[in-house]
Amino acid sequence: MSSSAPSDLAVTFRSLPRRLREATEDLPAGLVGEHGLAIDQAVAEAAALLHCAADPMTVALGIEAVPADEWDPATLDGLRALALELGRRLRAIAAANPDR
Repeated sequence: MSSSAPSDLAVTFRSLPRRLREATEDLPAGLVGEHGLAIDQAVAEAAALLHCAADPMTVALGIEAVPADEWDPATLDGLRALALELGRRLRAIAAANPDR
């Protein structure tokens, strides 16, 4: 995701609740623990970068609100790194689910 466009990042955050729900379906809460906390932290860090509420939908809207020519490269790189972390954590949760 190192060259992800802002619109791709917005989709990542917008789809996070659905993807998390799918990954944790029928999975005991104890197996989600660390990964769930890391996901919450990544969303909070993205929100801090955008100066918005720590909610995936709000982060997605914040990303979409920035015109393409106004992105700070460090902010965009930070969001890309966080999106990669979210994907890694979602895959780890899904791998822990024997029914998937």
